[in-house]
Amino acid sequence: MTHAYTPGLRIAEKTKVTSQRSLPLLGDVIVKKGDVLKAEDVVARTHLPGKVHAINAVNRLGIQPKDLREYMLKKEGDPVQKDEPIAETKPWVKMLKAILHSPITGTIESISTVTGQILLREPPKPIQVHAYIDGTVTEVMEKEGVVVETTATFIQGIFGVGGETVGELAIAVNKPDDILTADCIQPAYKDKIIVGGAFIQHDVIDKAKNAGVRGIIVGGFDDEDLKKLLGYDLGVAITGSEEIGISLIITEGFGKIQMAQGTFELLKSRAGAKTSINGATQIRAGVVRPEIIIPHNTTSKTSGEYLDKPIGRGMEVGDQVRIIRVPYFGKIGKIKSLPFSPQKIETEATVRILEVEFPDGTTAIVPRTNIEMIEA
Repeated sequence: MTHAYTPGLRIAEKTKVTSQRSLPLLGDVIVKKGDVLKAEDVVARTHLPGKVHAINAVNRLGIQPKDLREYMLKKEGDPVQKDEPIAETKPWVKMLKAILHSPITGTIESISTVTGQILLREPPKPIQVHAYIDGTVTEVMEKEGVVVETTATFIQGIFGVGGETVGELAIAVNKPDDILTADCIQPAYKDKIIVGGAFIQHDVIDKAKNAGVRGIIVGGFDDEDLKKLLGYDLGVAITGSEEIGISLIITEGFGKIQMAQGTFELLKSRAGAKTSINGATQIRAGVVRPEIIIPHNTTSKTSGEYLDKPIGRGMEVGDQVRIIRVPYFGKIGKIKSLPFSPQKIETEATVRILEVEFPDGTTAIVPRTNIEMIEA
């Protein structure tokens, strides 16, 4: 059978999902293999070293570097409070005394008699890693983290911003082509993740944030509104670390684009379920997609029949695809044929193509590089 491979978005009603939960530094793992967790449970914790502050003590005190320790009121490792004296000179005339105060609360990291500098370090910051999804611990990496596994509905988006968040899934529109307007935002959506239709504007996101909404899943978004949301032009970067008070996942692309019917219906079927989302996106090498994970019953083993297709499988006739270039940008259809031989297209380039059939029965010839598989 003629087939080809093009990476695409995964959409699965029921599949096995694993999430590696790792600390940024070595620390303590506080769960064990086999533990059944909730998304909010802490699985590991550590402390990040505090920020270091350098003080040019010899200039401030008017002394030689080699004499610095003689004038210190504190030694290395001692705790200090902000504005507490840490060094002072001892002149015959008290009015000429120079006193060096600590600019922070922390500890004395080092005292250098070569450079004449004192290094102060802020208190360490506690870091906790949560399970993120309801599931079972299948692997423990000593002092590093764990792997959590669950059976879940799994949907990948095109683009997202904002980090991980968890909440009950709520459907805010009636149809996948509806616009998510300010009138759709209700007080009942506090602490929930809401599903929109084809589009949302920046002012609606602001209203959702003020209402306590934790996340939004929508078909399309305007790139100019993205600048307003972030406060800067994103460029080419990894998203997910933005502190914007909400997570946003775009399932189709930029502009007013109807959410895929299958995606909308799948989300609608899981309304009311506890949902974990992550807007982290990396577009270049090492692609990272924003994700929506809606666990099924976690008390059962993560086994049985899964309804998604194997990852890495080739395209075949009948597969659902999304076109990602004009003039059919955003349209979804099924592969009608996969001609083996390259063909010349309107640009006069000779490329491998496929024929896509749209829901209304019309067809289009599209270069294979201009489509994205929807693995469902």
